[in-house]
Amino acid sequence: MKPEPVATYRLQMHPRFGFDQATEIVPYLYDLGISHLYTSPYLQAAAGSTHGYDIVDPTQVNEELGGTRAHALLCETLGAAGLGHMIDVVPNHMAIAGRRNAWWWHVLENGPSSCFAAFFDVDWNNGANRWPNKILLPVLEDHYGRILKAGQLRLSYTDGRVILHYHDHVFPVTQASVAQLLPKAGESCGSDDAVIAAEIARLNRDPDALDLLINQQHYRLAFWRMANTDLGYRRFFDIRDLAGIRVEDMTVFNAVHELPLAWVHKGWVQGLRIDHPDGLWDPAHYFYKLQKACPNAWVVVEKILEPGETLSSDWPVAGTTGYDFMNLAGGLLINPENADALTQCYAAFTGIQTNFSALVHDCKSLVLSQLLGSEIKRLTSLFERICEWHRCHRDYSRQQLRDALFETAVHFPVYRSYVSAAMNKVSQKDEHYVDAAIEGAIMARTDLDPELFSFLKDLLLLRIKGPLEAELAMRFQQLTGPAMAKGVEDTAFYRYHRLICLNEVGGDPGRFGVDLRQFHGACARAHTEHPLGLLASTTHDTKRSEDVRTRLALLSEIPEQWADAVCRWAGRNKRHRTGAFPDRNTEYLLYQTLVGAWPIDLKRISAYMEKAVKEAKAHTSWTTQNQPYERALADFIAAVMADKTFSSDLESFVADLVFPGRINSLAQTLIKLTAPGVPDIYQGTELWDLSLVDPDNRRPVDFALRRRLLTELPQFSPEQILAGMDMGLPKLWVIRQALHLRRSRPELFGPQAAYHPLYATGKKADHLVAFIRGQAVISLAPRLVMSLDNDWEDTLLELPRGKWHNILTEDATAGGPVRLKELLHRFPVGLLIQRK
Repeated sequence: MKPEPVATYRLQMHPRFGFDQATEIVPYLYDLGISHLYTSPYLQAAAGSTHGYDIVDPTQVNEELGGTRAHALLCETLGAAGLGHMIDVVPNHMAIAGRRNAWWWHVLENGPSSCFAAFFDVDWNNGANRWPNKILLPVLEDHYGRILKAGQLRLSYTDGRVILHYHDHVFPVTQASVAQLLPKAGESCGSDDAVIAAEIARLNRDPDALDLLINQQHYRLAFWRMANTDLGYRRFFDIRDLAGIRVEDMTVFNAVHELPLAWVHKGWVQGLRIDHPDGLWDPAHYFYKLQKACPNAWVVVEKILEPGETLSSDWPVAGTTGYDFMNLAGGLLINPENADALTQCYAAFTGIQTNFSALVHDCKSLVLSQLLGSEIKRLTSLFERICEWHRCHRDYSRQQLRDALFETAVHFPVYRSYVSAAMNKVSQKDEHYVDAAIEGAIMARTDLDPELFSFLKDLLLLRIKGPLEAELAMRFQQLTGPAMAKGVEDTAFYRYHRLICLNEVGGDPGRFGVDLRQFHGACARAHTEHPLGLLASTTHDTKRSEDVRTRLALLSEIPEQWADAVCRWAGRNKRHRTGAFPDRNTEYLLYQTLVGAWPIDLKRISAYMEKAVKEAKAHTSWTTQNQPYERALADFIAAVMADKTFSSDLESFVADLVFPGRINSLAQTLIKLTAPGVPDIYQGTELWDLSLVDPDNRRPVDFALRRRLLTELPQFSPEQILAGMDMGLPKLWVIRQALHLRRSRPELFGPQAAYHPLYATGKKADHLVAFIRGQAVISLAPRLVMSLDNDWEDTLLELPRGKWHNILTEDATAGGPVRLKELLHRFPVGLLIQRK
């Protein structure tokens, strides 16, 4: 693989930062030490897309980013600079709004007979009793009849075709239906535009005639609320404008991957990041096909691993995108001894006693019933058909079948299992997770027949053969992932605020801290199993940036001071409340967020809190807005931010956390740069970055500033670099030095480079994270820095024999026992290389 993976740099592409802007920063990325530019999806996306995951045409480069020529220039510039390129591939879904998606448009126009009908995961029997062989399109703001009566559905004639309009939405009209209702237009053969225009105007004035025409189409327009109960196509989570595609079909696979694979074979692309593999019918089979198509590509997957879960061993991939590492490294900064104190503080302030696991159950139940009802309905219909063929189970009611599926999905302990009907493969892990889900469901629903759950278990583990039986097992796996993502990441994480730096993708807020042996054990496994997986600390999907989290982690060291502060602030701000609003849980989230992201302006914190409460779905939501609550929250935030006494108190509290929070960040950064795997740097985070969840983390990055600072760095002493703490110079320095070392000495960090933990001795031994790579590089990082208080006392570290050179300070040290206060007296972290 050329170039050798050293580090990736993630760029979020959008119309204001396209291929030309990415090309401009290639020299900067090389000077920083990056080996691979890692970009968000850039195939043709929906107009104005700010993220690229809403692809409408995978056969074209996104014109809004600069198109084919600008893309080619970027790839050629990367190659000339010696940099590789990793692209983001989206195999699970496509955007379907508008007519830019020609495949979907053809399906709407031609129905099941479309040559693209098999591209999308559509259940044509979904509305068999009411709308047979039609696709439900729930886009109307009210009931269809009311919309039609109000004249909001209109026809137009453009470029020889009749189009149906509803506000910004457009839909095709079949030629056959036009010919029936526009005889004059049919006789004219499209040559008499005036005649056609007159007929169109007549239809637009006649709701009955227009209704007749609309009902002859291969789609059914409907009230938007039907999406969560009656949608007939698989979607990405609960987003109706992102329809699932069937890459298990080789024709679809080839069409979706045509350009990415061509770029790999051309040498323009070396790495592929696969988005949301858990949405696929059979991820393992998909990865086998991908490996066959590009055997030398470096493939990483956006797989969210729950604590204790491991990546499937039969996937031919390099590893994950790094959320597992992010939670592991972040856990090192949490003091587990104060878990009870923070729990009591949270409970006393909010009155919430529920533990996180119970909350997860409630939130998954909520999203399965309110957001994913269409998916449950489809599975229930399939389960019902199966039971009709099994006489011992045919007498269960539809409701009982639905409840069994529902409760099993709620209790599924991970995102999904990976049984493969095509290969008749069920792993021990699959059996373990299905067993756990079924056992939990049986305990929760004692009113249901245990034999029903036993039957469902046998179906999910492929013990009962048949095409419908296999389909149920495979489709159930595509349900549990969205249930976990929407229930935990997008609901429970916004409701449980004991310590919000733990509320991260793949994390468990109920798990309080990671000790040294746990960390080293996980790193040793990563070195053995996935030495080229990515190591992340911030991504486009994280709930808050690495620097926000490392500051908030300090609260685990000062629970008493934190408890005093929030009670003081709540007392001060009581006068800004509107009755009972905002609730105490939301107020607690606000104070933590202000501490983590301060300084922050009113616009940013207000936007974040509005998103947070809507995602929580406790008092308001995206689909059922509680305007009085939202107004009260907005007013409260504005008043609090304008309260000079509160702001002064907040600033005083935060001031004591800024420096130790930055030391935490330096420690986490160095660990990421030198642990087994390939470090990933999210755009802009090479300096301090106090961003919150998207879209806040997509704000413009000042690359001119970063280029200038990087150029100036080598002439500074360690003391001068530390003096530039506020500008972020220490973080930029650590990244530059570590990556330059990795580039010049790849044998010390690659798959063949050994990993061994080092343990200090003395009173503060537990405050040091240390390990050696390739027998010649040692990383030294502090943890729990507030209680460390920059005083290592008698703590010693036994260095292996030889002469050691700290590339962050240029200091030399001989092997043997060395005091930590000597190793780290000039710079908070250390990176030692053995000199011969």
